[in-house]
Amino acid sequence: MIRYSLKCPDAHEFDSWFQSGDAFEKLAAASMLSCPQCGSTDVHKAIMAPRIGPTHKSADADKAAAANTATPPDPVEMHALSAPASPAEAAMQELKKKIQEHSEYVGPDFAQEARKIHDGDAPERSIYGEAKPEDARKLVEDGVPVAPLPFVPNRKTN
Repeated sequence: MIRYSLKCPDAHEFDSWFQSGDAFEKLAAASMLSCPQCGSTDVHKAIMAPRIGPTHKSADADKAAAANTATPPDPVEMHALSAPASPAEAAMQELKKKIQEHSEYVGPDFAQEARKIHDGDAPERSIYGEAKPEDARKLVEDGVPVAPLPFVPNRKTN
């Protein structure tokens, strides 16, 4: 696995992991990579500093390494990709948090539950979940007020 720093023409920078350098090249050539902020598929490698460790360890370096393993690393530092990279990502995280706090997750039963609420067969409340594209299209055609969410429910994320 290899991690590349990537950049789009609008200067949005982000990181992504690839199976190999060749895998990156194939995905980029097929326009299968996109900027998470603007959606551009014109994505290129950005300048990045390689992670190179020391070639010789001294006794002090061994002690420092032992001290570092005694204290677990800060999860935020280890997972820098989980921190919002831009104000837009921070706003998206806040939106997701509010929807999850103030709505009921109905999972794959979303289309049926939304229709029941619309028809008055279930109590009116805010819900979110998953629906097949054809089911969502039928809801919209039937006048059921639904909208796609710009995030994946927690149970479908790593």
